[in-house]
Amino acid sequence: MKKVISFLLMAVLALLILTRVKMNVNNPDFLDVHLLKIESYIEKGESIDPEVSKVNVAWHLYHSLLTIKQIYIALEKSDPDQFNSSVSVLRTLSLTGNYIPRGRAQSPTSVRPPDDLTKQDVQDLLEITKNLASQFKSLDEGSYFDHPYFGHLDRSHAMRFLQVHTNHHLKIVKDILQQ
Repeated sequence: MKKVISFLLMAVLALLILTRVKMNVNNPDFLDVHLLKIESYIEKGESIDPEVSKVNVAWHLYHSLLTIKQIYIALEKSDPDQFNSSVSVLRTLSLTGNYIPRGRAQSPTSVRPPDDLTKQDVQDLLEITKNLASQFKSLDEGSYFDHPYFGHLDRSHAMRFLQVHTNHHLKIVKDILQQ
């Protein structure tokens, strides 16, 4: 029994260390690769494959960008003294594994694109987002936003979440385009 408990504790400790290593978000360019991919897909915004997603490429791009913007605003407005730290196995697995399962959750209304979305809308939001992405490191380390499944995410966890979330939607776009 002691061996099992020791093994479990070591596994949890290793997972926590791996999470911190994966969350190395000290680079202010932490989203640059993702933003470049988004930019490269804008021209294919009207593409859709209902077997992959009910919405088109532009929807996924805009949603990803809007999520970055809204999380930045939430972090900026948050009161670090109100941050409530908690342990979440789901959060740890998602952020460490760079994985969000498809079709499990619906996007909050605040990060859903408008129905009349255009390529120019995506391009305009991309420019805003590029500016915001470079400013994340200037936010207070204790700033946070409240994620519906993961709870309060501090700045570092929020930055890692944005990498994982954006990557999730870029994978969907890639599948829509069958590249």
